[in-house]
Amino acid sequence: MTAAFISRLALSGLLGALVGLEREFRAKEAGFRTHFLVAVGSTLIMLISKYGFSDVLHQDHIALDPSRVAAQVVSGIGFLGAGMIIIQKQHIRGLTTAAGVWATSGIGLTIGAGMYTVGISATILVLIGLEILNVMFTSLSTHSILIKFRAANQEDIYELLDKIERENIMISSYEIHRDHHQGELLYFVEIKGKAKKKGNKVELIKSIHSMAHVLFIEIE
Repeated sequence: MTAAFISRLALSGLLGALVGLEREFRAKEAGFRTHFLVAVGSTLIMLISKYGFSDVLHQDHIALDPSRVAAQVVSGIGFLGAGMIIIQKQHIRGLTTAAGVWATSGIGLTIGAGMYTVGISATILVLIGLEILNVMFTSLSTHSILIKFRAANQEDIYELLDKIERENIMISSYEIHRDHHQGELLYFVEIKGKAKKKGNKVELIKSIHSMAHVLFIEIE
């Protein structure tokens, strides 16, 4: 029985590491070590929950729920996932990685319960969702983008807004501030929007930087 438990831990760690390697490849917050530990830990807790109290079951007036300890993984992993979600400049990052860790904990619980086929199938589906679907639907997804520029008059602002929209950038909001610089009235504009992934980020940055008056650009 001990050998069977160890094999479950090893298989769970392998499956968790496979998911983590995909995140590691994309330089995300949680890599293969985190996913490995989450998978192994979840499997260990499932083993304890299911088999850890077998030595006292023969005693009178003792009844145990074999799912009670394992159930705490579902809620407990939420704290780990919450630490991976970052709100930066009104944009939320890390949701996919947090969901991946949550799914990895489910895989670990499944392997710990002895449901090998289900656990391996779930790992394959997670990898498909993280990698293959990302490639398939990349043309439909968008980048968050922040552009700052200055203009000498309002006509320059409208001209640049038109150019930005022609670059397949959907403007969600913009702010305009007026200030005097060396005796000259200047307009400082900050634009937030979404850029369609028809080209890569480098091409998009070059295209926007070629526009006059652009001071700053950030693409996420």
